[in-house]
Amino acid sequence: MYPTLQNAISWAAKGEAVALATVLRTWGSAPCPVGSFMAISVSGSIAGAVSGGCVEGAVYEAAQDVLKSGMPVRLSFGVEDELAWSVGLACGGQIEIHIELFASSLYTALLQYVEARRPAVLARQLDGKEGWLLPSPGAPVELAQLAASMLEKEKPELITLHGTDIFFQPITPPPRLIIVGAVQIAQFLVPMAQSAGYDCVVVDPRGAFSTPERFPDTQLVCEWPEAAFAMLGLDARSAVITLTHDPKFDEPALRAALLTPAFYIGALGSRRTHAARLARLRDRGADEGAFGRIQSPVGLDIGAVGAGEIAVSILAAVIAARRGKS
Repeated sequence: MYPTLQNAISWAAKGEAVALATVLRTWGSAPCPVGSFMAISVSGSIAGAVSGGCVEGAVYEAAQDVLKSGMPVRLSFGVEDELAWSVGLACGGQIEIHIELFASSLYTALLQYVEARRPAVLARQLDGKEGWLLPSPGAPVELAQLAASMLEKEKPELITLHGTDIFFQPITPPPRLIIVGAVQIAQFLVPMAQSAGYDCVVVDPRGAFSTPERFPDTQLVCEWPEAAFAMLGLDARSAVITLTHDPKFDEPALRAALLTPAFYIGALGSRRTHAARLARLRDRGADEGAFGRIQSPVGLDIGAVGAGEIAVSILAAVIAARRGKS
């Protein structure tokens, strides 16, 4: 979602007109979730997606009309359409898509909220007349109340309010994966997690390991874990993985992580190593009642061998925890 908006903002900044397509509703087996974005510039550039196939072609053509007329449109595609088989809807799926002119200032503000890790709700009238980023001091009270309930559910919803269709889209900060230890497993884990939508932070005070060459396009924090965590402000959308296999790094990190609402805490090491680790944490005053939050050996038991496979198992365990799967 966010790279699509960043592209659209960049095109608009260069003076190009941009159309934005949004998945409003889905039924059955739809390829992209509600709230997915696709941006189309007047010069023909495309970012994002609203389906898994040639619905994009029809959306592209409709977007060109929107760019000419300035008038928003709504499109529906379903199993009865000729496109159904090619877009993965043949088993009964249906999608409804809204296309409108891109409001650059609204989405620039939205990305500022995302960067600051502030939750918000994007509310748009589908007639194109008005949009809000909520909470906002100037927004109608009724919209603010609806936005608060949307944030709790974290699910987009199309609502008709006083005869006007308004699409409410909660925008929550992306989940974070905070990795302690700039080691080889982390080099495999970071790009996989980024492709799955996680913001990755690698924490390691050893400057020789924490380099942009080893971790391109990744936030690097060359601090001891406790100082790094205090600076980062771990929240309930954060996961912590310790990978150094060195007690002087991993154990302070685990002790600090247990004091946060992080949704997943994992530590590399065998069961024997972990038992010894817990004994040392207990001796240093860590809350023994919270030890069950630490998964070690870290990751799903898939028989992983080698750094790459271990990284796969770790990411799978983090995703399972986030989705509420055991």
